[in-house]
Amino acid sequence: MNMLEIENLDVWFGTARNRVEAVKAAIFDVAQGESFGLVGESGSGKSTILRAITGLAPNWSGRITVQQTALTKKRPKAFFKTVQMVFQDPYASLHPRHSVDQVLGETLHLHGFKQIDARVVKLLDDVGLGQKFRFRYPHQLSGGQRQRVAIARALAPEPALLLLDEPTSALDVSVQAEILNLLADLRQEHKLTYLMVSHDLSVVGHMCDRLAVMKDGEIVEIMDVAALQRMEATHPYAQHLLQASI
Repeated sequence: MNMLEIENLDVWFGTARNRVEAVKAAIFDVAQGESFGLVGESGSGKSTILRAITGLAPNWSGRITVQQTALTKKRPKAFFKTVQMVFQDPYASLHPRHSVDQVLGETLHLHGFKQIDARVVKLLDDVGLGQKFRFRYPHQLSGGQRQRVAIARALAPEPALLLLDEPTSALDVSVQAEILNLLADLRQEHKLTYLMVSHDLSVVGHMCDRLAVMKDGEIVEIMDVAALQRMEATHPYAQHLLQASI
């Protein structure tokens, strides 16, 4: 069964003469439990697809289906129990005046969970932080620790699908591998499905089962990671990306 289906997705910004076509006729699906990557240069439309799915990019046409349910322009509350997003910059995505406890506790409360204290402790354990970080503020955390909190917040509603928007690109190289390994472990432990945006083919090769290559808002090729590792792309732009990654 497919967790996510994207059919003829167009996303645009602006109107009339100022209209910019950010994504054009995108088609792909992500099976339940799969990790699927979107790769391409900056401005190719990768992150815009994630924003269209979550409702952060409201101007779209086509069909977006999550767990067999077609999305409308307005996302119901139940959608955010199924789909959560981890953003590129963990500092920007966390409220600077909210402690880790507030960030996680308010998310759990918003989604109607009980026994919030115990759940906050469990979330921190799941992301490798522990209770000692519970009452710290974002400025008291390293970049990697902030991203772990952001991941814990995304896990709080017990989603089935995580959208990962360059989740390690704002981190030091020494920390990136730790976060990627954490995400890989969480996917297995919680039986999650991932849709991951990255410009780094080595990250996608490590994290994903299949990937779509994007250029100028269009998907030009879909391949599995085995083909990526064998450098077997058919589209010239995808070939160029693979060559540039060597």
